[in-house]
Amino acid sequence: MLPADLYGPIETSSPAAYDTLSAFFRDTKTRPADFDLILTGDLGELGHSIVQEFFQRDGLDLHENYLDCGMLLYDRQKQDMHAGASGCGCSAAVLCGYLLPGLKAGKWRRILFAPTGALLSPTSSFQGESIPGVCHAVCISAER
Repeated sequence: MLPADLYGPIETSSPAAYDTLSAFFRDTKTRPADFDLILTGDLGELGHSIVQEFFQRDGLDLHENYLDCGMLLYDRQKQDMHAGASGCGCSAAVLCGYLLPGLKAGKWRRILFAPTGALLSPTSSFQGESIPGVCHAVCISAER
């Protein structure tokens, strides 16, 4: 992994996303293939690849249906977004502007939505403490 001082909160949010998604799959007895789309947000390209690498170590391939909200929201050819941006902002924009209309139109039937965030604190940063990452998972289905 890369040093936290180089990429900031991405280092804690990627493991949080991995941990949350792993627990979701284990607790619900589902697997990545059970979902049309799995989204985190916003980990950016770097965090997205870290999550894929963690799952690859477990023998699970997320390449087919795993995306990151920031990677969908930004023009990665014109904007340098390797380390992501605002998890709550990107996730909300992608959910409301892309995912929900796509579900309604029948583009997908089942989505696993896992927004991420960093609990930034100036006090912790000044004291040299790590930045905790958080993630929650929501299964959104167009079926009843």
